[in-house]
Amino acid sequence: MVTQAEKGSKFQELHARAGAFILANAWDAGSARLLEHCGFEAIATTSAGFAFSIGEADRIPGRDSVLANAADIVRATSLPVSADLKNAFGTEERAVFETITLAGAAGLAGASLEDVSYDPGAPLLPLERARELVRAAVEAARAHPFPFLVTARAENYLVGRADLADVIQRLQAYQEAGADVLYAPGLTREDDIRTVVRSVDRPVNVVMGLSGAAFSLAELSRMGVKRVSVGSALARRAYGALLDAAQEMREEGTFTFGKDAAPFAVLERIFAR
Repeated sequence: MVTQAEKGSKFQELHARAGAFILANAWDAGSARLLEHCGFEAIATTSAGFAFSIGEADRIPGRDSVLANAADIVRATSLPVSADLKNAFGTEERAVFETITLAGAAGLAGASLEDVSYDPGAPLLPLERARELVRAAVEAARAHPFPFLVTARAENYLVGRADLADVIQRLQAYQEAGADVLYAPGLTREDDIRTVVRSVDRPVNVVMGLSGAAFSLAELSRMGVKRVSVGSALARRAYGALLDAAQEMREEGTFTFGKDAAPFAVLERIFAR
């Protein structure tokens, strides 16, 4: 049995060693087991992938269900798991502190925190408010008796505010607040990625699997990126295969999709305890 402290230490080590590593995103216990079988060293959850798996749109599931899903994933694998916790389900320090406390209790080795407000007119939190929420998350993380990494996200590009200077200002503020990892999803240009990496002194996460960027792990490593995640891309790929198969059955009345399905015996062997 791998202890939570050992998982936390392993997660820290991955961010400290040379080169970039892939933080593969699982959406349930089964996908986590498959990713561990494939040889990945750590796993992240995906809030969108989880939402889709329970028939909901992203942002609908609340804190209790998101953390329960994360705990299921933790129990399913011996790998460190970092949770996508959206904006930590609150815009006040007390709520964020509580969420990160509960995340540690769920067995997680880390969590990410977005700086979104969910206000269509002003989708990003004011910088000072966002910095204080990161500070609260870090305070809660440091109270755990095991290593727990806080990833602070600048969501500019995902909410239609593609301002690299503001992204950098936000990431530097979150670094000052104590964040362990920095992340600006939506960066697609090499020059922008390199600029972000040069502008901070913490490990930088970049997301692949979105439209508009197609760098390899080796290329991202040369840019100075430390961690590469894929967000909901694996879940969307799985659901895309289901939709294609369903369309074939419904519209063509054929079943050729079965030739691309994972063999039953292979999945049985992977999932056997």
